[in-house]
Amino acid sequence: MRGKFITFEGGEGAGKSTQIRALLDFLKNSGISAIVTREPGGSKGAEVLREVLLSGAAQKYGPAVEAMLFAAARQDHVDSLIAPALAEGKWVLCDRFADSSRVYQGEAGVSKGLIDNLQDLAVNGHIPDLTLLIDVPPEIGLARVGSRSVFNGDEGPDRFEKDTLETHRKRRELFLEMAKNEPWRFKVIDGSQDQSGVTEQIFAAVREQFPEFEFSKQQELS
Repeated sequence: MRGKFITFEGGEGAGKSTQIRALLDFLKNSGISAIVTREPGGSKGAEVLREVLLSGAAQKYGPAVEAMLFAAARQDHVDSLIAPALAEGKWVLCDRFADSSRVYQGEAGVSKGLIDNLQDLAVNGHIPDLTLLIDVPPEIGLARVGSRSVFNGDEGPDRFEKDTLETHRKRRELFLEMAKNEPWRFKVIDGSQDQSGVTEQIFAAVREQFPEFEFSKQQELS
């Protein structure tokens, strides 16, 4: 049986990484084989492009070139990791996928036609079975990003985290509009709650989307 493909979307500081780990543990406790991956990245070639994109090295070439690089990374990711894992029956949990390109490059002015053509080639029919949109007001998300940078001692915000508050607000609107237009696969999660509250919403969404599976009763963060 083909595995299930679950993607996590949302603005900066939404807490996707924490919630992906929680869902991974939840699935494993339910006897389901699952892997976690991310975009941009997730495969050898895509990780090289991740550094180029998030460092801002490609920004000077414009959003259309960035869109092409994201698509190239995605195609390698799908071909090298996602498609084989799904074929083996594994569930794939991905931190961002094609929806992020539609929002981020779309907001930057890249035409819908170009984005759709690029993503059709890159995704090659691998549409998520469930997309969890963790929605937080950008003011909250960016504050989390700043706190995380200070706490972890990292190099600070990446190329996209540095954008203006108005840009982040527009991206949030685009994510929510997309979720409204595709309710069959999107579940909007209130990410402004504490971690355990967000986790409970996600587990409930997974149960609802896949009623044919028997999941563990455990719902705590590990």
